[in-house]
Amino acid sequence: MKATETNLKGCFIIEPTIFEDERGYFFESYNHKNFCEAIGREVNFVQDNQSFSKKGVLRGLHFQKGEHAQAKLVSVLEGRIQDVVVDLRKDSPTFGQHLSIELSEENKKQIFIPKGFAHGFLTLSESAMIFYKCDNYYNKKAEGGIRYDDVDLGIEWRLDSKDLLLSGKDSILSDLKSIRLWD
Repeated sequence: MKATETNLKGCFIIEPTIFEDERGYFFESYNHKNFCEAIGREVNFVQDNQSFSKKGVLRGLHFQKGEHAQAKLVSVLEGRIQDVVVDLRKDSPTFGQHLSIELSEENKKQIFIPKGFAHGFLTLSESAMIFYKCDNYYNKKAEGGIRYDDVDLGIEWRLDSKDLLLSGKDSILSDLKSIRLWD
């Protein structure tokens, strides 16, 4: 496994070691000891989530506040997505900056998102199945979100806005300047 820290401190791209031959392939998608050594800290995942989305579905940008904040390890089992994270850590030199990466069944990359980030993704293929681990349990009262098209974030989504499918909840989120992050 190779872990590469991104420009957003604490956020890592994880690339597994893949063993491939004429029969197919094998790789270790998660090994607690190796993962923690690779990112240089202990993370204990307590909840696994899976979602299925059709092409054009944009989920996010979501986060959990306060004691319910979640670190995540995101991977794609089928299809391709544009995965986006936004640094919401108030004391971070990269506050408000984002990272966009393609995760797919082909590249088998994962992204580790530390606590204090918003997360979202856009399905690029006809459909996609996403799997992610969380280090804290979901709490509805602690959920928050930021508009996917917040002009201050400047995220370049890889599909035209007319082709995006958003939930009712995601379509009415506020921009970063308007939300209360730390109460």
